[in-house]
Amino acid sequence: MSQKEVPGWKRMRFKGNKVWMEVDSNGYPAVKNGKVRIKYQLDQPHEYMVNPKNVAELEQSTDKNQKKNTKTADAKPGGKKQKSNQQPEEAGADPDTVIIYTDGAASGNPGPAGIGAVLRYGGKKKEISEYIGYATNNIAELRAVREALCALKRKDLPVRLYTDSSYVHGLLVLGWKAKKNPELVEEIRNLMKRFKKIQIIKVRGHHGVADNEQADHLATSAIKNRGPAT
Repeated sequence: MSQKEVPGWKRMRFKGNKVWMEVDSNGYPAVKNGKVRIKYQLDQPHEYMVNPKNVAELEQSTDKNQKKNTKTADAKPGGKKQKSNQQPEEAGADPDTVIIYTDGAASGNPGPAGIGAVLRYGGKKKEISEYIGYATNNIAELRAVREALCALKRKDLPVRLYTDSSYVHGLLVLGWKAKKNPELVEEIRNLMKRFKKIQIIKVRGHHGVADNEQADHLATSAIKNRGPAT
């Protein structure tokens, strides 16, 4: 059975990202109150009710993208198409920039906690998924940032780190005073100083940003599996 043939679900595209859409026994969208349920990963708990008009067939979306890419290529000298896995949030980033998405999760607050991170550079991708024991959600969010930055060997490359945590963004960008977890916050701040150029950028959680959704999945999976990813 292919990934497009899961009973009760159909592989579709929503805002440029592949998703699973709930369907009825006839394969039509299972619309309830004008909305249809979608999930980015079938094995993760997060789901969203969206307007079915915003969900497109994979082939249909691909055709539109191909037409758009063709127009773009024709406008450039030589007509060469350039591939990019950048997401809208990453617009304007230097080609040599290391892109990172981090997330932390706690089952209960505090409770069993996990961290997740997606790191991309030069066409390569690394994922981090680790169970960190009993902690608050805020600690998990900070630990995810710390582990992601510690995973980078080169400090001379520009770094863009995306987080959906207002707590993390406030502490590391807006200068909030660390009333709790001061040692961990200070450790991250000192770690950031080692990089030639680093940006911490706030994104909206569960809003269709593929790598942010994946970081969340890695964090929650770490709690479920109670151990690092293999």
